Amino acid sequence: MPVTTRSLLALLLALALASVPLFGGTAFAAVKAPAPRPNADPVPYPTAHPVPHRAAHARARPARPAVPRPAPTGMVEDERTAVSAVDGFWRRHFHEYFHRTYTSPRVFGGYVGTNGPTCGGARSQPGNAFYCKPGNFLAWDENLMSAGYQQIGDGWVYVIIAHEWGHAIQAQVNRHLVAVENELQADCLAGAALQGAQQDGLLRTEPGDNQEISKALVAVADKYPWTSSRDHGNAQQRVSAYNKGNRGGVPACLATG
Repeated sequence: MPVTTRSLLALLLALALASVPLFGGTAFAAVKAPAPRPNADPVPYPTAHPVPHRAAHARARPARPAVPRPAPTGMVEDERTAVSAVDGFWRRHFHEYFHRTYTSPRVFGGYVGTNGPTCGGARSQPGNAFYCKPGNFLAWDENLMSAGYQQIGDGWVYVIIAHEWGHAIQAQVNRHLVAVENELQADCLAGAALQGAQQDGLLRTEPGDNQEISKALVAVADKYPWTSSRDHGNAQQRVSAYNKGNRGGVPACLATG
């Protein structure tokens, strides 16, 4: 499911939010992606780059194909590292928690505008990141990643990817373990995975990581509290859910009812 359905412009306005709560515990920072383990299937990763949004001209013009431009310095490497670290954590620990065989989702990765993959017949949306259950893959608009990376920092990339990976985990576990508040549970699983990856040596901490993650969650939060399974939750709820997984690990995120 998408992290957010708001337009890129609305996202940038949300990024201007100033006062945000800080996390307790340990966060993470980008490090070089670890070498693939023997016999581990590599996660496919594309080399798409963002393109600028252009204002509509007064006179209609023929549509132009998207022309890639360089991504912000370090962003593509951070995307690769986030994919490697989060997948590495679940490869190591999924069976420990769920007593099942883990299957890594495919990573379509970055697309531009509507040029992304289809999911169940639905076209990809600009300014979005999502997990597709029918195809078992993750994808994101590089304009979304670029906007958050420039306004917030590298923590943006990690929390977006870890959140969508949380949906991939929900798709592989017993139904009774999936919370009705599935978006908040994905935030919780993101916190657990990033903290676990740090403890496994796949990520390391850097000053400012907590603030970046907090700002990222605030930026993609709803303006209203959670009321149905389609809601993502407001800023306080999303930060709280992430902290729950960050401090309590995977078991703290699972539905018990």
